[in-house]
Amino acid sequence: MTLKSIKYESGKLEILNQLLLPAHSQYIEVKGVEDGWRAIHKMQVRGAPAIAIVGCLSLAVEIQSEVFTNKKTFGRQEVEGKKNYLVSARPTAVNMKLAADELISLVSRQPNYKKKNVGGSKILFLKSIEAMLEKDIADNRAIGDAGAKAVLSHCSVDGLVRVLTHCNTGSLATAGYGTALGVVRSLHSANRLEHVYCTETRPYNQGARLTAYELVHEKIPATLICDSMVSALMRARNITAVVVGADRVAANGDTANKIGTYQIAVVAKYHGVPFYVAAPFTSIDFAIPSGEHIVIEERPEKEMTHVGDMRIATPGISCWNPAFDITPSRLITAIITERGVFTPEELKQQKNCLFTSTLFTMHRHKKMDLATDGTEIMFRNYLCGHS
Repeated sequence: MTLKSIKYESGKLEILNQLLLPAHSQYIEVKGVEDGWRAIHKMQVRGAPAIAIVGCLSLAVEIQSEVFTNKKTFGRQEVEGKKNYLVSARPTAVNMKLAADELISLVSRQPNYKKKNVGGSKILFLKSIEAMLEKDIADNRAIGDAGAKAVLSHCSVDGLVRVLTHCNTGSLATAGYGTALGVVRSLHSANRLEHVYCTETRPYNQGARLTAYELVHEKIPATLICDSMVSALMRARNITAVVVGADRVAANGDTANKIGTYQIAVVAKYHGVPFYVAAPFTSIDFAIPSGEHIVIEERPEKEMTHVGDMRIATPGISCWNPAFDITPSRLITAIITERGVFTPEELKQQKNCLFTSTLFTMHRHKKMDLATDGTEIMFRNYLCGHS
């Protein structure tokens, strides 16, 4: 049975407190946006898809019982203001902002909204948020199947594969199934996975605490390694492919992912091991040309100097603790999404196709006046499924 990090039913939201894993499995209730912001910022919930879902669901819980008198209060002040606040909890992941932007756009496009039927707008808004859970799981399964096919292309017809992954990208980081770990699950289900190696992922140990926990829970053959063992592993074992997740992908294919990803990509390139990034299409931010434009979150020093409440570093030492690094597109074999597998060069072609489609959509809806100053919003709306 797959672990469930998010529970939502009848307006009640609970999340699995990942700070307590693997020692304790405890769900905490999220009663509104403030609780959602704290849970995301403190990393009680983490992973770009899960952050987006919990953020939006926390907003849904908060507005469930509220009554709005006009569309301005509901749209701009309530929804957009709180969306921006939630995004500030973990700014590197783009999924939260894209999802919220699409929800606002969805509400503003409906006829009831223009007629000031704010009650109808709120109902549609809530239903759209609740649908995110099911869509994320379906997207993850599609990513898993597409990724498994890509990885298997590097071995014989009946051969087994060995995969290396970094950080946690499974059911604990999503609504269920996972992205990069979803690829591992699909390979295991097809009886084509010989072994998966997961890194500890210092300094927060998401690999040791969370990925290892999921793999043991589902009885998938796995071995935990220290982050510093990747080079030795690739030399000693025949690794078929590296599969990692992503918090944001730039238009040129540069990818922001958990710190330590970049060095794995460098080592994989040296050893001739294919390096795949698995992420939902909404993690691709076509509004930014390269990874240089991605804001990198820096975390508290205590995550480096302590394990739990025990200090392991000498008092007085200064620390640099970026949560993510940027892997250049030239080190990436392909990006696995629910819409297909794209090389970084093919991703650029997708951007051109999206731009053409968006202009066509705008022309159809007689919104060509947005073509000059609304390009970023248009792309975001399209990436979240609007056409």
